[in-house]
Amino acid sequence: MLRPDSYIVVLGAGESGVGAAALAKKKGFKVFVSDSSSIDSIYKEQLESLSVAFEEGAHTTERILSADLVVKSPGIPDKAPLIQKLVANGVSVISEIEWGFYFLEGGELVAITGTNGKTTTATLTHHILISRNNNTLLAGNIGDSFAAAVAKRPSANYVLEVSSFQLDGIQDFRPHISVLTNITPDHLDRYDYSFKNYIGSKMRIVKNQTTEDFFIYDADDQVIANEVESRSNEIAARLVPFSCEKKLNQGAFLEGDHFKIIIDNQTFTMETSKIPIQGKHNLKNTMAASTVAMIKNIRREAIKQSIEGFTGVTHRMEVFEEFSGVRFINDSKATNINATYFALESVKRPVIWIAGGVDKGNDYSALMPLVREKVKAILCIGVENQKIVETFNKVIPEIHELSSLEDTVAMAMRFAERGDTVMLSPACASFDRFKNYEDRGDQFKQVVRSLD
Repeated sequence: MLRPDSYIVVLGAGESGVGAAALAKKKGFKVFVSDSSSIDSIYKEQLESLSVAFEEGAHTTERILSADLVVKSPGIPDKAPLIQKLVANGVSVISEIEWGFYFLEGGELVAITGTNGKTTTATLTHHILISRNNNTLLAGNIGDSFAAAVAKRPSANYVLEVSSFQLDGIQDFRPHISVLTNITPDHLDRYDYSFKNYIGSKMRIVKNQTTEDFFIYDADDQVIANEVESRSNEIAARLVPFSCEKKLNQGAFLEGDHFKIIIDNQTFTMETSKIPIQGKHNLKNTMAASTVAMIKNIRREAIKQSIEGFTGVTHRMEVFEEFSGVRFINDSKATNINATYFALESVKRPVIWIAGGVDKGNDYSALMPLVREKVKAILCIGVENQKIVETFNKVIPEIHELSSLEDTVAMAMRFAERGDTVMLSPACASFDRFKNYEDRGDQFKQVVRSLD
């Protein structure tokens, strides 16, 4: 239990860390922020305006070990020597979403996780829920960190996108409605290269839920289905599945050219053709978001109108330009194989595929059927592209490695014909040449728009 004079240390001074510091400062605690790297000027200014002490470029171990509680940014692994030393010294280390949860004042919490689809599902869920209650905020990995948002609006309702890294550091964090979109191998370097460990991290979203809460999940995802079955005695929340492959007595499912949701005696039905975001994965994202809305008693007409007016998420299958009949899609948020699989699956035109970045142990062979069917050329933008080239060079004659986005887009235009799609869907992280996936996507859009 924290005392009024407790000393809070925040490790990491990005969006998450500065948000945690702002909340700690507002609650009257003594706060210190430490970042082993340099701190971005925008975050320095925020810390200075809050009168929060901070250091950058190194950690002062003695100062950190004297903390009553440490709030860890999600990018710092549990295996980091400093974290191990804190734990060995009996200092509690939590994630920023746990810290925000401590100070939530009565608002309901919807938390959405999954290897892919969580950003779209969270954004669409928020888009629907604010049609009824504008005191519903979107936070977590989107926009403000949860802690920063709670510092400003502690009694609001929240829709959170949460990652496995954030879930690793929870103790009491309890969403009223949790959503798990899918689980496929990702970030395995963080989990001892064990898919089982990664699955366990994702399943922590139901850890503290009770019989009063709801767990919405993809029943077609065999990994999740197996976990739900094996943990039947552990999961207290009410199970609400969604499926594109089978009819369900309760939950969301396909029925002809409609999808239907049944929860108790309440039913919602909508034509799938009226969903503006295309692809099977987006149908599932829409099912999940609509199921949340049904649980929250949003009017059926408001759900339909919100879905029909939803245009998608920036950097996720974002159709942003078309020149001479060539369509350009920014899917920079596709940082793993599964996300790119969904992207290729949903595109109906021939594709010039821009791929590569920081490889996370990818096995590109899963993409082979779609690449054979749809891809005309592969343009690699990563520093190390050997695995992509070796996987596809026998089926795609045009594979090229480029050193800049300008050269990449210029070459794409050489291959593209009217009716084709040029798609950036890297299947890799972005840190080799870009600040993050947003920077990668923004630069891609800027280069394409300079063609006009």
